[in-house]
Parts: sequence; C-alpha cells; structure tokens
Amino acid sequence: MKIYTRKGDDGTTGLLYGGRVPKHAPAIEANGAVDEAQAALGLARAESGVGSELDGMLIGLERDLWVLMAEVATSTANRSKLTPGKTAVTAGMVGALEDGIDRLGGRFEMPTEFVVPGANRISALLDLARTVVRRAERLLSASPPAPDSQVGPYLNRLSDLLWAMARWQEGEDHLPARPGRPGHRPDPVRP
Repeated sequence: MKIYTRKGDDGTTGLLYGGRVPKHAPAIEANGAVDEAQAALGLARAESGVGSELDGMLIGLERDLWVLMAEVATSTANRSKLTPGKTAVTAGMVGALEDGIDRLGGRFEMPTEFVVPGANRISALLDLARTVVRRAERLLSASPPAPDSQVGPYLNRLSDLLWAMARWQEGEDHLPARPGRPGHRPDPVRP
C-alpha cells in the first residue's frame, strides 16, 4: 500500500463515507488543529514514561481524538453511518473527561488565578496541547458537525482536562501570573 494517492493534489481532501471538500474547508481546518493537538499530546506522552499513569491517560485521549476527527470529517448527509464511540463522540466520552478532571482536582490544590506555563517540560507540553485544542474548538464553531454532536463539548472538556493535567504535573511548582502571590518568584529580567 502506498502512502500517497495523488487525490489531494487538486487542493481537496476526502471525507469519511465519501465526498470531497477543499482542504481549507472549516471542518478540515478544525481537524488539522485536532491533529496538531494529538501530536502535542504525543510529545507529552513521550516525556511521561512508558507505562506511567499519565502515559495511559494520554493514549486514551489520543485514541478519542481519532474518533472525533472521523466525526468531523463526515458530511451531514452521511452522519447516519457514524458509530457511537468509534466514529462519533458520545456523551459518555465527554463524561469520562469530566470524571478525569474531578479525579485530578483532588490531587492538588487548584490555583485560583492564571499560572505561568513552563514549570517543567511535561506541564508545558500539556499547556501547548490545551491551546491547540482551544484553537480547534474555535475553528469548529465555524462549521459545527450537527446540533446533537458531542464534538464541541468534548473539545471544551478536553481543554479543561489538559489544564488540570498540566497543574497536576507541576505539583507545587506552579507560578502565579501576578507578582506578590504565594509561590511567586521574582522576574530575573526586571529590576
């Protein structure tokens, strides 16, 4: 099997269950951002240690994003062909993210304000993935899959979960955004 098909040379891409759209179509732009988020999660996973709790969590999220991208890459006319949990995001998948947020929230003291990303490499990569997920969410709002789709809620909760994961990985090392708060370290650039 060859990786290249030459079908996209005309500036279009194929949809799941048939049809073609321009590569700059809103749904394809959103899927591109989801693909980037998945790659950023892969970077965080590569740093997390094989078999670690974080590794397992990230593998699950990366697999969920394949389901999400399949749904986004399906035309409205073919939505009836989607399979919940395999090619369509389910309410249960969204609920699992909420459960993950709640579990992580019990492991650390939740910051009450914005934090400065970068306490360590893993938390920084998780924050990067979070911002890419937020971009995908914004792009998707230009072309939502369907009124009953769980794609929007899934992306919204995923960004929240990634924020919580980043704070969990920081431990007590998170740096508040405003000076004068507990844990604030002086800025070495400013006098």
